Amino acid sequence: MPGVHGRVALVTGASKGIGLATAKLLEQQGAIVVGVARTEADLQASGLKHTLVADLSLEEGCQYAVEETKRRLGVDGIDILVCNHGIGTAHETRLDLTDVDSYHLSMRTNLDGPFYLTRLVMRDMVAKKYGRCVYTSSTAATEAEANGVGYNTSKAGLCGLMRSVCQDGGPFNVTANAVLPGWVRTELAEQSAQVEATKRGINVDDVWKERAALCSAKRVITPEEVAHTILFLASEESSGVSGESIRVSLGCPY
Repeated sequence: MPGVHGRVALVTGASKGIGLATAKLLEQQGAIVVGVARTEADLQASGLKHTLVADLSLEEGCQYAVEETKRRLGVDGIDILVCNHGIGTAHETRLDLTDVDSYHLSMRTNLDGPFYLTRLVMRDMVAKKYGRCVYTSSTAATEAEANGVGYNTSKAGLCGLMRSVCQDGGPFNVTANAVLPGWVRTELAEQSAQVEATKRGINVDDVWKERAALCSAKRVITPEEVAHTILFLASEESSGVSGESIRVSLGCPY
């Protein structure tokens, strides 16, 4: 099975959580992976072979990530794009109290960045007539969280971006799909758990117990479980799957 062997993959948000698990899994399966994140120290600790520091909330940061990946690896294009970077809801509040700058930060990071990256890599994918684009959205794209307007809106928009890539890239053998994880105990989700625990005056572990109780297996998803779903969507064998928003949530409603 060809899988991802020998394919060039750009994975964002690759220093921790789902992104790191995905980057490592792609490497293990023979892909040439460049992991991108904002923090040099976290990338150095990741153990990934190829890493880049870039601010993917900015168009110039996205352009740097794509161009530097091609330059360092000496390739003419990226075969696999995994847009996993993002910010959560820890900085958000009720919609009518939301600071406009806070909302725009969510949109720039979670939606504009993936658009910029996709636009850049898709040109080469179209020319080569091959590409796999995978986006880490959230169950919040379909079941909105309270006090999370920027997150909810950007993650729903990410699924719209994905479907646009499916339509525009389809004639050129470019597929696009999104994974919608439920609760995963990542640093991002830990921040929101801490905020919730503080507001309610309870322990963080109690917040996680409540989240686990929503899942059919009475546990939350692991980053590795999401990564394995992304691995399939990034593979040659996923050629018949495009335009899909796939929940990875153990039945968790949100």
